[in-house]
Amino acid sequence: MNGYRTERDTLGDVKVPAEAYWGAQTQRAVENFTVSGLRLPPPFVRAQAIIKGAAARANGELGVLEAAVAEALVAAAEEVIAGKWADQFVVDVFQAGAGTSQNMNVNEVLANRAEELLGGKRGEYRRVHPNDHANLGQSTNDTFHAALHISAYGEIRERLLPAAEELAAALEGKAREFDEVVKCGRTHLQDAVPIRLGQEFGGYAASVRAGRDRVADAAEDLLELGMGGTAVGTGLNARPGYRRLAIAYVNEATGYEFRAAENPFAAMQSLAGVTALSGALRALATTLIQIADDFRLLASGPRTGLGEILLPAVQPGSSAMPGKVNPVLAEMLDMIGYQVLGCDAAIVHASRAGQLELNVMMPVVAYNLLFAVEILAGGVRAFAERCVRGVEADEKLCRRYAESSPALATALSPYIGYEKAAALAQEALRTGKTVRELAAEQGLLPEEELERVLDLRRMTSPPEEREEE
Repeated sequence: MNGYRTERDTLGDVKVPAEAYWGAQTQRAVENFTVSGLRLPPPFVRAQAIIKGAAARANGELGVLEAAVAEALVAAAEEVIAGKWADQFVVDVFQAGAGTSQNMNVNEVLANRAEELLGGKRGEYRRVHPNDHANLGQSTNDTFHAALHISAYGEIRERLLPAAEELAAALEGKAREFDEVVKCGRTHLQDAVPIRLGQEFGGYAASVRAGRDRVADAAEDLLELGMGGTAVGTGLNARPGYRRLAIAYVNEATGYEFRAAENPFAAMQSLAGVTALSGALRALATTLIQIADDFRLLASGPRTGLGEILLPAVQPGSSAMPGKVNPVLAEMLDMIGYQVLGCDAAIVHASRAGQLELNVMMPVVAYNLLFAVEILAGGVRAFAERCVRGVEADEKLCRRYAESSPALATALSPYIGYEKAAALAQEALRTGKTVRELAAEQGLLPEEELERVLDLRRMTSPPEEREEE
């Protein structure tokens, strides 16, 4: 940007880049908070613009905002909603408490753009003022909180929930494909009774879907908006009917059914709904970490690990070892999971820092919540498409592990007793023979009955599907 213009706020004169749509208060924030270079993400800015456009329409309808000014502010907000002027939102995530700087950044951009649309120049504020018009009937305190709810709810509904469902469906597809692949189960990382690979994958699918449902349920709390509460929940400076009209216009813009908070003071004071949602994201991330770790373990090898599943080779695995292929998608999912756990920790600590009528830590909460949703949605989709859909099973190896496991003695325990079964398992380990071979040699059961009892497929079926003893 070339040159500067001088603007004035309540603290005095401020030099603002001549071509900027932001104004004096944003410029002070840019100079004060040279911290991270991180910005609140586009979905949040879009939500702020939705709120500002809805507020302008409501105030215009109530007759407290000149029709031409209301129309210009709505037009400017619609440009921001469409993604225009994205480079004008320049305040660092780590900024003034409650997000006052972020709110003023949006107010100033919209006011200056509306001023232009009405024939004026940036920085003049002759027809449209950032506080008197763009922020009319509002406060940072109610609009920032509402923008957090609107943006997070939209991102969860439109990105994360479909991605999680895609992963669950991919895992279910593999559960069907691997339904006849019998393998050795493992508990404590030690041999256990047989299980089918399809059953393992079916468990993964159910866990992902349960995590998805927890997130969907928790997100419903975000439908309550504190709009109209202004500074502390009393609604001072908002006109009667403003809250109802503004939220109706938000719903028109988003297609969702947001509603006024039942208690505007609780809405201002508490981030409990956001904290609960972050907890649901943490639970989903924990499930994904477990699945990713299982994939890495089951695919370990190719010669010295378990090697029961084969993951798609999507890129070379080593700059030093030719031909090496690594479980990179599972590793990526792990890293995302750990980051989500960190985001949740930041949200929990920031949420508990609310005092009296306001939680001033909302910017860091908004950033971490939206970041967690973004990386979960992207990572889950990539894992489903680039990894799960291409997984193959080494059926022969799986069966060989199952047949050689001393844990098969468990199936004989009801017939020969626990102690004899334990001795048989120990002998199998000592001699290298299978439980089946030793049981046949020792004549523990008639051959036909032994085959039935040690039928691997039968052992993996639920009791209802087995023939009566």
